[in-house]
Amino acid sequence: MTTRTHDGSVDHRAGGSVSVAPRRPDERIARFIARSLGGARSVLNVGAGTGSYEGVGGTVTAVEPSAAMRARRPRGRSVAVDAVAEDLPFADGEFEAAMTLFSVHQWSDVTAGLREMRRVTRGPVTVLTCDPARVRDFWLDAYAPDVLDTEARRHPPVAEIAEALGGTISVEAVPIPLDCTDAFNEAYYGRPEMLLDPAARQPCSAWSFVGDDARERFDRTLRADLESGVWDERLGHLRTRPSYQGSLVVVRAVP
Repeated sequence: MTTRTHDGSVDHRAGGSVSVAPRRPDERIARFIARSLGGARSVLNVGAGTGSYEGVGGTVTAVEPSAAMRARRPRGRSVAVDAVAEDLPFADGEFEAAMTLFSVHQWSDVTAGLREMRRVTRGPVTVLTCDPARVRDFWLDAYAPDVLDTEARRHPPVAEIAEALGGTISVEAVPIPLDCTDAFNEAYYGRPEMLLDPAARQPCSAWSFVGDDARERFDRTLRADLESGVWDERLGHLRTRPSYQGSLVVVRAVP
């Protein structure tokens, strides 16, 4: 199964059986999300995947259209509802809060999906996403520009998200800790060697949208700069920076 993403490209990983490395939620990012949900007792999680951050809320109802992802949900988590964001099978105001995490860029119609989330939620809606205006500020752009171009193109602008949700909007950059346990590009801001491992890159779908030549160029150039000391001359200070504020943001909307 394939689906159209926000920018019109085809996401071949959305519903198939492609093996994806497991996500390990970071407890500090989890606390950030939990604060945004405001202590809600009933939480909708749209585009839930395997439910990496579902422990942050009260009773969670998960929605996930990919059969492969639903099958990978760990024992003890609720069975995810087979539905898409654009057509949620719930009543108006059914949930106290809703969240969607690392997901909106894979939806075929972001505006429709967010309006559906707003319809079924009477409290805060939390969107954890990347601000495409800041994606290319990351040092990875010097080594894998095609990957970050893909990231920036696929993620909807923050203003588009805010307009679709309406109400009172806040946008906060999420500090990424140096030893972040989650697996996305900026999580390795001070640990560049880890990105040379294909397993570390696998959970970030943008890598699947570029060709082998782009991945080989990345591996060759970053490896050379690490071995020669060039990376550390320019960016070695990141190895001891406690946290990094990059493109990761939480957009929160309250009616």
